[in-house]
Amino acid sequence: MTSTIRIIGIDPGLRRTGWAVLDTLGNSLRFVGAGTVRSDHKADLASRLCQLHDGLADVLHQHVPHEAAVEATFVNKDAVATLKLGQARGVAMLVPARAGLRVAEYAPNAVKKAVIGVGHGDKKQIHMMVKVLMPKARFDSDDAADAIAVAICHAHHRQSITARLALEAQP
Repeated sequence: MTSTIRIIGIDPGLRRTGWAVLDTLGNSLRFVGAGTVRSDHKADLASRLCQLHDGLADVLHQHVPHEAAVEATFVNKDAVATLKLGQARGVAMLVPARAGLRVAEYAPNAVKKAVIGVGHGDKKQIHMMVKVLMPKARFDSDDAADAIAVAICHAHHRQSITARLALEAQP
C-alpha cells in the first residue's frame, strides 16, 4: 500500500520566493497550498536572506512536507544579480535540508517539460497548464505558480529518484 507524500516546491528569488505544497498518492496530485515569501528590498542582503529563511521555515513548520524540490538558477548577464539569486537559492535549499528533507533540484527546462511538454515556453503557458493540472490551485504571484510547477515536476520524477537512491544505498 502506498502512502501520501507531501512535496514542497520552491522557486527561489531574493525579492520573492515562491512555494507550493502538493500531496501525491500514486499518480494523483492534490493542491495543498501556495504562496510567496517576500523580503524587504530596502534591507541589507543579510537581513533579506534571514527574512527568506524565516518565511520558508514557517511554511515547512505549517505544512510538514516529506520531500522538497528547488528550481535551479539560471545565469544571466548581470553577475551581481546572479550571485544574489544564488544566495537566495542557497537559503531555499538550506531550510528543507535542515528540516531533514532530501532536496531535489530541477533545471528550468526540466520543469517546463514536465508541465507543458516542452523545455521552452513562457510563463503564460506554464500558468495555464498549472491551472489545467491543478484546477483548485490558488497562487498570489508568478513565483508561487512557478513553485507549483516545480512541485509537479518533482512528483513526476520522484519515483526514478527514489529508485536510484535505493540502489545507491545497497552495499
